[in-house]
Amino acid sequence: MEIKKEIKIEDKKSNLILENRKRLALTGVLEVISFNDNVIMLNTNLGSMTIKGEGLRMNKLDVQNGEVMIVGTINSCIYSGTEIKKDDESIFKKLFK
Repeated sequence: MEIKKEIKIEDKKSNLILENRKRLALTGVLEVISFNDNVIMLNTNLGSMTIKGEGLRMNKLDVQNGEVMIVGTINSCIYSGTEIKKDDESIFKKLFK
């Protein structure tokens, strides 16, 4: 018999490591809502997060483990308490129009 253990959001860890405003490592990422060179919007264990900067790129994206690596010039990282809702159109649909 297999026993499943529920993992509560409070039990999951979330880390933010910013190196010289050029590299941002995040854990606890649930999904990427949108991204471009200036703004990246994510849902995390701790709420939604908006990252603003210049020349932003996601070097590593592992949504299964909740890890994201962002490089570029990072000007701000803003948490808000509410989750960001996705548009009806997915990122992939927008890319491949």
